[in-house]
Amino acid sequence: MTIPRHRTDTLHQLDVALFHAVADTESDTLDWTMPRLTGLADHSKLWMGIAALLAATGSKRARRAAVRGLTTLAATSLIANQVAKRLNGRARPSLDRVPLVRIARRMPASTSFPSGHAASAAAFAGAVATEVPALRVPLTTLAGLVGLSRVATGAHYPSDVAAGFLLGAGVAAVGRRLVPPPTASEHRDPHPASEQVDPRPKGAGLTLVVNPASHSGGGAEVLREVRRRLPKLAVVELDENDDVAKVMRKAAAEAEVLGVAGGDGTVAAAAEAAMAAGIPLAVFPAGTFNHFAKALGVGRLNRAIRAVRRGTVTTVDVAYLNDKLFLNTASVGAYSDFVAARERLEGIIGKPLAACYAALRTLREDSSVTLRVDGRSYRASWVFIGNCRYQPSGFAPAFRDRLDDGLLDVRILDLPRGRGWLSLLAALASGRLASNRHYHELTASELAVEVQSGPAEVTRDGELGETCDILRLRADRRALTVFGAAGK
Repeated sequence: MTIPRHRTDTLHQLDVALFHAVADTESDTLDWTMPRLTGLADHSKLWMGIAALLAATGSKRARRAAVRGLTTLAATSLIANQVAKRLNGRARPSLDRVPLVRIARRMPASTSFPSGHAASAAAFAGAVATEVPALRVPLTTLAGLVGLSRVATGAHYPSDVAAGFLLGAGVAAVGRRLVPPPTASEHRDPHPASEQVDPRPKGAGLTLVVNPASHSGGGAEVLREVRRRLPKLAVVELDENDDVAKVMRKAAAEAEVLGVAGGDGTVAAAAEAAMAAGIPLAVFPAGTFNHFAKALGVGRLNRAIRAVRRGTVTTVDVAYLNDKLFLNTASVGAYSDFVAARERLEGIIGKPLAACYAALRTLREDSSVTLRVDGRSYRASWVFIGNCRYQPSGFAPAFRDRLDDGLLDVRILDLPRGRGWLSLLAALASGRLASNRHYHELTASELAVEVQSGPAEVTRDGELGETCDILRLRADRRALTVFGAAGK
C-alpha cells in the first residue's frame, strides 16, 4: 500500500518541526553534553567500552552479555548502513538553526534514514539486557540519550532516530529467539559444592603431563608459569610419538595428583588415568578452546594454579560412548566429517584455514545419517551429545550450568533440502525450534543409538574416533574428582 503524498508531506513537516524545537532550545547542558555523547558513540566506541568493562568483571553472565551485545550491534550496523540507508535517499537536516557549539565535529556523509547510531544503541542495550536484566534501565536510558544527541547535534531528524531504535530493538529480539538466554536456574554456579583437600602451595605430590606443542606452543608457556608458581611439581613432557594414554597411566601411578596441560582430548585421557588410580585431576588450560577447564572455572591459568595451592576440589560427571570416555561432547554426522577434513589439511595450511575449508566442504556435502533412538528413526545431519545438559536449549549449545546432573544431552538436527529450509529458518527466528520436525532434543542417563545408514565415524571432545554402527551412551555421575574454582 502506498502512503498518499499529502500524508508523507505532513509527517515530514512534523519531523522538521520537532527538529527545530530541539535546535531552538537554549540549554548549556545540551550544548556541552550532546556533542560529547554523540562523539563517544561514533564507531560504537561507547558500546565497545561498556562491553570491555563487562568482560573484565570475570562474571560468566557479564561475558555472555558483552558477546551478545557486540554481535547484535555488528549485525544491526550492517543492516542499517549497507541495506536500510541504501534503500532510502533522505538528505540530512539543515544545520541553519542548530547552535554552532552543538554541531557534531564529525558529520556523516551517508543518507539520514535510519540513524545508525540509534540502531546500534538500541541493539546493544537490548542484547545486554537479555543476559543481565538489571542493566536494562541504565542502558536503555543511555541509548535514548544517544538518540537525542543525534537530533540535538543536527545529524538526524527525530523519525530517523525512531526508525533506528525500532531496527536495533528488532534485531535484538530476533537474537533472543535464535539464542535464548539462560533461565534463572541456569545462573547458578556450574560447580557442585567444593571440598577441601590438602593444600599444595608449592605443588608437592603433583605430576604434570604437558604437551609443550599444544595451541601453537602455548603449552610451553603454561609449563614455565606453572613451574614458577608450583616449583616442587614433577613434569612429564609429551612428544608426538608418545602413547598419551600409556603416559598418563604411568604418571598417575606415581603421583598424588595428576596434572594435565593440553587440549580437551589430552585432558580426557588424563581424567581416565586419574579415575583409575583414584587420585584427583588438576587441569591447566593449554589447548585451543579449553572447554572443560572453562566449565570448571579454571579457564585462566592463575585460577587453576590457585585451586591446587588452596586444595579446592569438586566432583563432576564423565560420559562414555562405547565405553570410551569424553568430558564435553561427542558427535556423529557433519561434525565428524568436519573434523576429518580439517585434520587432513591443518598440518599443511594451518588450523584456521583448514577449519574454514572443512566447514565449506561439509556444508556442500550430504553428511546425514539415519539413526534409531528409543524405537524411533531420525534422519540427522548433525548429532550433538553433551556430558551434562548444555545451555541454551536449541541449535547453539554453548555452556553447562551444572557438571554433575547425571544426564546426557542429545540434540539431532536434519538440515533439510528445498523449501524445508524456510520452515527451519522460521522456527529459529520465532524461537520454536523445539517443535520443528527437523530438530529433536532429549536427555537420558543411558541411551543406545543405532546408526541404520551404516557405520559412522564418531568424534569425542574434538578428536576423531572409531567407526561404528551402535552408540552405547552412558553418564557416570560425580565420578571424577578435579581441582576447580570454589563456588561463588
